[in-house]
Amino acid sequence: MRAAGALVLAALLAAGPAAAQTLDLTQGGPVEITSEDGIEWRQQEQAVIAQGNARAARDGVIIDADRLIARYRPRSGAAAQREGQSAASPVSGSEIWRLEAEGNVRITSASEKATGSRAVYDMDQAVMVLSGQGLALETPDQRITARESLEYWPQRRMAVARGGAVVTTTDDRRITADTLVAHFMENPAAGAPTAQPAAQPAAQPGRPGIPGLPGGGEGSRIDRVEAFGQVEIRTPDEVVRGERGVYSPQTGMARLLGGVRITRGDNQLNGQEAIVNLRSGIARLVSAPGQRVQGLIVPQQGQPGEAQLPPAGMPQGAARQPRQPRPGAAP
Repeated sequence: MRAAGALVLAALLAAGPAAAQTLDLTQGGPVEITSEDGIEWRQQEQAVIAQGNARAARDGVIIDADRLIARYRPRSGAAAQREGQSAASPVSGSEIWRLEAEGNVRITSASEKATGSRAVYDMDQAVMVLSGQGLALETPDQRITARESLEYWPQRRMAVARGGAVVTTTDDRRITADTLVAHFMENPAAGAPTAQPAAQPAAQPGRPGIPGLPGGGEGSRIDRVEAFGQVEIRTPDEVVRGERGVYSPQTGMARLLGGVRITRGDNQLNGQEAIVNLRSGIARLVSAPGQRVQGLIVPQQGQPGEAQLPPAGMPQGAARQPRQPRPGAAP
């Protein structure tokens, strides 16, 4: 059955408590679905399909895609029976358990944005999985990209990027790895007293926040990023590589472990652990117990302001100076 291009699925979801979760569709009020090419109800498949610039919206979270599929199932309990007797919707007494988006997927909230070619939102597991091209998750302070998949767990406040994963900070610092796991800061408990915040610098324009998240109107913030497999951190002067690591956006510090290599130009230091300050661009190699750090330092020759090594066979300090012409002498 094909219906009009707008449908409010108030009966499909039990109204949960309103929550200021980023990109979270598992809680809140009814889901409103709209599209340009109509909405189709398939009873046998227990699915509602929206075609053509389709949109699903719930409590400030919006999913835009070429095609949306909302899969539902019967709800149990007396509430579903009462709802089915009074509501006019053909799917009254049911609930959405899975929402699929296909083609040019964009999922946005007040300050977060996720993109991909395809997205699956599992309401039972409270997880969104994006795949395809253009995988990205943008927060006020970081941008996370991946090649294989991008998972977002709103109730666990965690995002997982797999395959060529990259996190980029606002000052263009980059951390790459096979897999990146970003942990977001916890919300303070509702009604719990909070300490008076210290004075903060003025917020940057164009960065709205989500009410109820840490930082007042600043939006959600990443607490730490864990990196696994072929980890690489780039600063303006150095490249630091290791097997695994953890990065704190709040402090700008990163720690790498396992086969660590710090490269600066032709110079390289090797060890088992490194501490990197991404804000200052300084990396420090830490030796493991009972082991030494190793380094290859290439002298910088011929650089302005630096002494040149004397030619072979000449004593130190006796480097040949260019001959100056005598006054009046022919060149």
